[in-house]
Amino acid sequence: MALAEDFQRIVDALPPDWTDLEVDLRIEDETRYVDAAVFVSQVNAQVYNRREWHWRLIVAHSFGHAAAAETVKGVLAKLDAEGIAGELHVAEVREGRSEVVQMWGRPESVREEFRERRSI
Repeated sequence: MALAEDFQRIVDALPPDWTDLEVDLRIEDETRYVDAAVFVSQVNAQVYNRREWHWRLIVAHSFGHAAAAETVKGVLAKLDAEGIAGELHVAEVREGRSEVVQMWGRPESVREEFRERRSI
């Protein structure tokens, strides 16, 4: 299965209130490591020290210090287009958290929209 399709399957299986996702990526042909590294650097992939996995991709649903799911899928599609095969593994999923935003001085309409979007 292509990496982008596999990633989309993972995202589709997540609960609606997921906030953070950590996915491990391993490529099959290690001679293509440098080629793959150029692409995954676009989503700030974390290099692994373990032998069996090459990178950890940190993905954010709607906020946070991580790559957007759409961007990660696009990068994985580039790997697929270059013929770089690999495997994804879900390492961790966090759900049910919301960001803290300063609301002092903001109109009530903004506060209501924030509560509606974040379901709090």
